[in-house]
Amino acid sequence: MRFLVKATIPVEAGNALVRDPEFGKRMKNILGDIKPEAAYFALDNGQRTLYLVVELPDSSRIPAIAEPLWLALKANVEFIPAMSEKEFSKAGPHIERAAKKY
Repeated sequence: MRFLVKATIPVEAGNALVRDPEFGKRMKNILGDIKPEAAYFALDNGQRTLYLVVELPDSSRIPAIAEPLWLALKANVEFIPAMSEKEFSKAGPHIERAAKKY
């Protein structure tokens, strides 16, 4: 199942991270371990935020994604289920059924 993972780094933790000369190497290692389909660095509510698109075969893989972000970045982590355009097109019958029923 595909997820959009949002990792928000608190300001003070982020400030300490960017002052660490090993930060770039650490981030590269984290992303190398997680192997996201895509990674985006952004700002959300004034905090450094990382958005990752990951494919997980099952929920037992959630700690493999979340733990490095919690431990190395002190990030708040959210998992948001997501669908590709192709997957969304397959959802049509389910949407129609729900629309008729509810």
